[in-house]
Amino acid sequence: MRMRHETIGTLFDVAYLALAGNLLFALGAAPVLAVALVTDTSRSWPLVALAAPLAAPGLCGLFAVFAGYRDGRSTAVVATFARAWRASLRRAVQLGAAAAGALVVLGVDARAAWGRPVGAVAIPVLATGMLVVVAAALLGLAALAERPAARLRDVARVSAYLGIRAWPLTLLSLTVLALLLTLFTARPAIALGLAAAPLLYVVWANSRFALRAALEPQGETAHDVS
Repeated sequence: MRMRHETIGTLFDVAYLALAGNLLFALGAAPVLAVALVTDTSRSWPLVALAAPLAAPGLCGLFAVFAGYRDGRSTAVVATFARAWRASLRRAVQLGAAAAGALVVLGVDARAAWGRPVGAVAIPVLATGMLVVVAAALLGLAALAERPAARLRDVARVSAYLGIRAWPLTLLSLTVLALLLTLFTARPAIALGLAAAPLLYVVWANSRFALRAALEPQGETAHDVS
């Protein structure tokens, strides 16, 4: 009977974590979500690029919530999110701005190379660069969620290196992120109300596993971001 009560309690905790996480993610990403929902993103992508960095602290907050539940079964979702959001605000926005700027430059270059002879060589290289930027940004935000005072240069360097080194996990994270974006495009309410937190948990878990050498005490000194 006790085990049954513990199981039921765990299910309620997970359900609360998912629902509250969805709500907090939507609040944290409100600027970019507002632009994406009310405009045609194929034409208003500069606005999306400008708003995207403002969503980065919200991802840090959500990742901190996931880490708190994994480490101590903490269900203080709102307090953990708010604390991580405040602590990571400046560095997360800077990281998001750097990633958005790099994606814009690479995307514009790819568009310019499209249909030209050089495109056969340049476009695959540029597309790979864009994937590396997104992967490094995700790992960087996961690192800032636990080490908000880490130097941004170290976070970016370690995240890029480990994102490439753990490429199977990176590909899985990018696939899950693409699934979330596709679902958001087709069914925004379902994506934000039900799917966001569970799918982003997979992204965080992959990122946290890839970062273990840098974040755990026994990690390699050369990769330490603390």
